[in-house]
Amino acid sequence: MPRPRKGPRLGSSPSHQKKILANLTSDLILHGRVTTTLTKAKVLRPYAEKMTSDLILHGRVTTTLTKAKVLRPYAEKMITKARSGELHAKRIVLKDIRNREAVSKLFDEVAPRYEGRAGGYTRITKLGPRRGDSTEEAIIELV
Repeated sequence: MPRPRKGPRLGSSPSHQKKILANLTSDLILHGRVTTTLTKAKVLRPYAEKMTSDLILHGRVTTTLTKAKVLRPYAEKMITKARSGELHAKRIVLKDIRNREAVSKLFDEVAPRYEGRAGGYTRITKLGPRRGDSTEEAIIELV
């Protein structure tokens, strides 16, 4: 019997879901915000802490609400690690993000902005249903 899943599945396989989340996180860091479906935003929020390269570089990503919700905690975790500014933290973040440009932007530009902040580095805004299939969309962005 298959193992029960914690949340909704985004792709056909676990590797596909991992790539979807990695790409959304990367977009969030690079662009600062992502527009996506509500379900993807929710799945992405925890994942985003790990893969925040796009959010850091651009400040905003448009994605589904589910992905945004999954991405948010992940992105905040990366920013918290980057605030220390240590080489070890940079290597840990680089292992997860795998984008040198995003990591350097995270450590040089994004982390110093949130120096006095205890958390809550991202914001999710609902956009309403998508035109083609009425999937709930959301924007996740750096505050």
